[in-house]
Amino acid sequence: MVHVQKIAESPKGEDLFKVILESGPYTVHILNLGATIQSLIVPDRDGKKRDVVLGFENPFEYIGHSAYFGQVVGRFANRIKDATFTLNNRTYHLDANDGKNSLHSGSANWGWRIWAIEPFEWEGNPGVVLSITSKAGEGGFPGNVTATASYLLDGKSGQLRLEYEATASEETPINLTNHSYFNLAGAGSGTILNHDVQLFCDRYVQVDDHAIPSGKVLSVEKTPFDFRKPKAVGLEIEAAGGYDHCFVLSDDRSELKPAATVHDPSSGRMMEIFTTLPSLQFYTGNFLDGSTAGKGGVSYRKHAGMCFETQYYPDSPNQAHFPNAIFGPDRPYRHATVFAFSTK
Repeated sequence: MVHVQKIAESPKGEDLFKVILESGPYTVHILNLGATIQSLIVPDRDGKKRDVVLGFENPFEYIGHSAYFGQVVGRFANRIKDATFTLNNRTYHLDANDGKNSLHSGSANWGWRIWAIEPFEWEGNPGVVLSITSKAGEGGFPGNVTATASYLLDGKSGQLRLEYEATASEETPINLTNHSYFNLAGAGSGTILNHDVQLFCDRYVQVDDHAIPSGKVLSVEKTPFDFRKPKAVGLEIEAAGGYDHCFVLSDDRSELKPAATVHDPSSGRMMEIFTTLPSLQFYTGNFLDGSTAGKGGVSYRKHAGMCFETQYYPDSPNQAHFPNAIFGPDRPYRHATVFAFSTK
């Protein structure tokens, strides 16, 4: 079932809606503010349901918050070095909001914008299409862009499917991702350090102290970044300096293929991630510090949740040998990511 509720008006007088998708034992709440997954309710091995994503009950708390809880970030997710890039012999200057670098497109981030909504059902499964238009020059980027993010919930298979599409009037960087923080034991239940994670990645992108790629793609072998076999997140997290790294998926991503699996031993909840995108940014909530009170007034401390941001590599516009993240009239953006839930 699909339910649409008007919940508030933005400071600009725009209507804020919550779209509720219900299918089988699963329920997803999606805000038209940032196409945000506000809550994702999943049963454990005993059938007990809990919300497994971090966030806020008050939608206004999402606006401008630097944790980017649950939102679809764009037009370019992740970092761009020195907040500049050159395309077709022209240099573009972006909003520098992470030191001298641009993170998630600075103040132009789509995760803080109101999206249009169109609920639907497909083969009995509830869904919603959210759409947004970005004008040339917003955040310093060239080209007008029209984009959609579509969610479809299949309760029989336990899958939440997210499809992205975007078209641009001229060549421009596009890199969309969902920035949900997952804790399969339940949001606000503690840290994710005992979760077992497997990443289907044999390489990762080397970064400097500011999380900017050096340009090198390194093997994970004999490093704390080796998640090719499941291991507890906390096992080598200190040696890694906390995870906030782009992991390279090992094969051609033209089709939907496995990217990661997550298991919480305490609840038995499992999550499998599939994507058509070429990489996955694995982030373990290193900058959460307890100063943010989330749902139920619970403070989100360090490692309270982790993100699996399927995307193109960070700083791709400045790295010619990275997968091409430039899209335009002759190359539309079209990708999918699936979060599949089960128990064991």
